[in-house]
Amino acid sequence: MIQKETAFYSEGSRLKATVYYPDNLSEGERCPALVINSGYQGFNEFYPKMFAERMTGLGFICLGFDYRGMADSEGEKGRVLIEEQVQDVRNAVTFIRSQGDVDPHRVGLVGWGMGAANVVLAAEKSGDVAGVAALNGFYDGKRWLQSIHTYDEFLKIVDAAAEDRVNRVLHGESKLADTFAHYPLDPATSDYVEKELSQVYGFGHPTRLQFTESILDLKVESVVANLAPTPLFIAHGEQNTLHPYAEAQSLYASAASPKTLYTIHGRHNDFMYGDHPEFVLLCDRLQEFFSEAFRVSAAPTRSISV
Repeated sequence: MIQKETAFYSEGSRLKATVYYPDNLSEGERCPALVINSGYQGFNEFYPKMFAERMTGLGFICLGFDYRGMADSEGEKGRVLIEEQVQDVRNAVTFIRSQGDVDPHRVGLVGWGMGAANVVLAAEKSGDVAGVAALNGFYDGKRWLQSIHTYDEFLKIVDAAAEDRVNRVLHGESKLADTFAHYPLDPATSDYVEKELSQVYGFGHPTRLQFTESILDLKVESVVANLAPTPLFIAHGEQNTLHPYAEAQSLYASAASPKTLYTIHGRHNDFMYGDHPEFVLLCDRLQEFFSEAFRVSAAPTRSISV
C-alpha cells in the first residue's frame, strides 16, 4: 500500500487526510475509490487505515481522514456533531472525486460505528456515490440511547441535554464532559478501546454535551428510503452489545435500495484486527458489494425509442 498525506477543506476547516493507493497502480489508470469513515472518536490512523490496507490490495484507492476537531484537523476540540461530520464526509467525497487517478463514477462510502449513520446521511443528501456500506452502526439515536440505559438514566441524559441547550443560549458555551459520559462502552468494547485505541494520538478528548442532543436528533431511518437506487450494504456483529443487532435489522427494513444485510460473527470490534478471519471475510464481502455496485453505476444508460 502506498500512502500520500494530503488535506482538504470542510466548511472552512482544513482536515488532515491520507490517500491510500494499491501497490500495482498503473500510470494513467483511473481506479474505483472508497472513502472510509471511522466512528465517534474517529481517526484516520486506526480503522480507515486498517480497512485501506486490505481494500487497496483488492484494487481500490482509499481515502481516510480525521473529522474536524480531531487529531491535527482544524476545528474546535471537543465539538462533535453528527450533522457536521456528515458535511465532512460529503466534502471528502468531493475531494476524492476530483483526483485524476480516481474514476468519479465509481466512488463508495464505508462507515464504521457512528460513521455508519454518517455515510447513509451523506449519500442521501449528495446523491453522487455509487454504493454505501454501513458497519456496526446505530440509526435512531433516541432508541439507541434508551436501549443501553435504564429508564432513569435516560431521563437524566435528556435533562442534561436540555440544560446544556439553555446554557448554550444564555452563556454561549456547551459544557465539556467525559468522552463517554453519554456514550457508555460495554465491557468488551471498553477492553478493546483500552488496549487498542487509547494510545491513538488525540483519542479520548472530553466532548461537549451538545453531542448528546445531536445523537437524540439522529433519525437515519426517516431518510434511508431516499437513498434508492444507490445500493446499501449493512453489516453488523450478531453479539454486538454496544450497538444492538436490531439497529441493523431496523435500517434494513426501512431501506428501499438494493440492499444486503451481512451478519458478522462477533461483537462490536473484537474482530477488528487486520488479520482476524472475520475482518478478512468482511473485507471480501465489501469487495464483492462495491464491485457489483460500481459495475452497475458504470453501465451506459440505454436510450428508449418511443
